[in-house]
Amino acid sequence: MSTLTHPRWLRAADARLDDLRAVLDQRTDPAACPNAAHLLHDVPVYDCAALRSRLREDDAFRQALLSEWADMWADGPGILVLQGALAAAVVDEVTACFRQIIDRERDGGSRGDHFAKAGANDRVWNALEKLCLLDPAAFARYYANDMLALASEAWLGPAYQMTSQVNNVRPGGVAQTPHRDYHLGFCSAEQAQRYPAHVHRLSPALTLQGAVAHVDMPLESGPTLYLPHSQKYSHGYLIAERDEFLRLFAEQRVQLPLSKGDAVFFNPALLHAAGDNRSHDIQRMANLLQVSSAFGRACSIRSCWRWGATARWTLPSRHAPSRRAPRATRFPPTSTAIRRSAAWRRRARRPSRFGRCGKAGRPSGCRPGWTRRGASG
Repeated sequence: MSTLTHPRWLRAADARLDDLRAVLDQRTDPAACPNAAHLLHDVPVYDCAALRSRLREDDAFRQALLSEWADMWADGPGILVLQGALAAAVVDEVTACFRQIIDRERDGGSRGDHFAKAGANDRVWNALEKLCLLDPAAFARYYANDMLALASEAWLGPAYQMTSQVNNVRPGGVAQTPHRDYHLGFCSAEQAQRYPAHVHRLSPALTLQGAVAHVDMPLESGPTLYLPHSQKYSHGYLIAERDEFLRLFAEQRVQLPLSKGDAVFFNPALLHAAGDNRSHDIQRMANLLQVSSAFGRACSIRSCWRWGATARWTLPSRHAPSRRAPRATRFPPTSTAIRRSAAWRRRARRPSRFGRCGKAGRPSGCRPGWTRRGASG
């Protein structure tokens, strides 16, 4: 919504508050999300129990739902809520694992959340791998969830890569500054404007942000603040440090209460910020999911879970390359690096409980072109 239509380069100085206001004046059309149970603050909320029933009865419904969700993230409010995405018992089991990891890392001197002062909150980086190593069965029950898979495929297609970090915000935890997310969301305005405009449009298409509530999150606990439709603002990666835009965010942001097991998925270009935890006794724990395209580079490279036609593990195993290995053998290797790496070939020749299917290192039943670690070769 700037003076020039898709200029080749965007400049922070060209970001105009009125252009963002014009974007935010848009409203979600209920007809565009017919499968939503209702709209809350212009955000579609879906009943996962009803969706699962429809999915079992109607094979064509799946594709319609994928299209609807993709439209919501691209051209709608940029966010949707999945009520009852995960069973409470599954969430509780994994919550107990996360608390074990938090206690262990706190004893080891972990700083915690990078958005808060030391000791204010707990942050578990690389939580996906840590959960799998601590309790593989709980990990499998959690990440085998159908709604997580549907949401990821709707935005990214097959062979996406899953990473996660856990955030536990204690009472008194303060709000974040509004921001966009990875990739360009990690850049300052000065850094982001070095990338051409088409990269600003491409970056959000390579990741999907999500969060699973591990406790009930009433508004006083500070669930995330969102600015619906802001993902459509062309200069959104260039305004995080501008006071007038921060004030507009504070005026028009929405906040969505969540129940344990609910999931939120949103376009990474949507302006958002964690809220203040004003409660007296709620430790607001969420599993923050970043799902990356098969054609992108995941933020947590060493612990992503890649999916193809069927699930394919890419978690580092005990036979993964060591830190001292040559760069070409480190995960994730390219196809050429796999073929040329003697170290990789030696590992591939080791006996595997998965068996062989015509190519060293590939498990039985694996689709052609994929190795045991998920890279094509």
